Amino acid sequence: MTDHPKHPKAPWRNFYGRRKGKHLRDSQETYLQEDLVGLSPGPVDWDVNPDRTPLDPRAIFGGRDVWLEVGFGGGEHMVHQAARNPDVGIIGCEPYINGVAMLLGKIREAGVSNLRVHPGDARDLFDVLPEASISRAFLLYPDPWPKKKHHRRRFVTAEHLVPLAHVLKPGAIFRVATDIPDYVRQTLEQVPRHGFEWLAEGPQDWRDPWGDWLSTRYEQKALREGRTPHYLTFRRT
Repeated sequence: MTDHPKHPKAPWRNFYGRRKGKHLRDSQETYLQEDLVGLSPGPVDWDVNPDRTPLDPRAIFGGRDVWLEVGFGGGEHMVHQAARNPDVGIIGCEPYINGVAMLLGKIREAGVSNLRVHPGDARDLFDVLPEASISRAFLLYPDPWPKKKHHRRRFVTAEHLVPLAHVLKPGAIFRVATDIPDYVRQTLEQVPRHGFEWLAEGPQDWRDPWGDWLSTRYEQKALREGRTPHYLTFRRT
């Protein structure tokens, strides 16, 4: 693992995927300029927190339990959960700035205040979240990286699952949704190896969405293209 060029103590982390699309609407640029700083969970990035001073998630949300959504896409599920659970605080990570802008617009429209946004790599957030500080986590329709040589880029690898397990409380729930059968295979192989148990109540359990589920635009695309959603629930042991 090589050093970060600006911060010698920082591990070098490859990032795969897009950080920005071709175009943001004027309104989305406004959301980023006016709203994003106020929704930060605190100093996360190495440039602003090179000593990796831990955050205090419960203090951020006035003592409430804190949930985490990794890769929130357009943010519809995150806003839905925030509105449905006002007694919970939710932190979302998303490096794709167009998705962040979409979320900010939805936050304005919904008027929810129990959200914080890290517009970057979840691994950097894991660095500064205390052990056993998160009560629930979501990984919904992550990038499938379909080529076999790219499977190591998937979230369901030790590089991500070990720090995720570290920040989750014992008994915390981890939900994974995907429409890719091979992603299901890798999830069921890897997640239980890193401090989780699969909560499967029957052979059809993975086919039924959660009771508080909101179908995302990624899921609607999968359904239009004939792919089957899978819903996997794990518990931190």
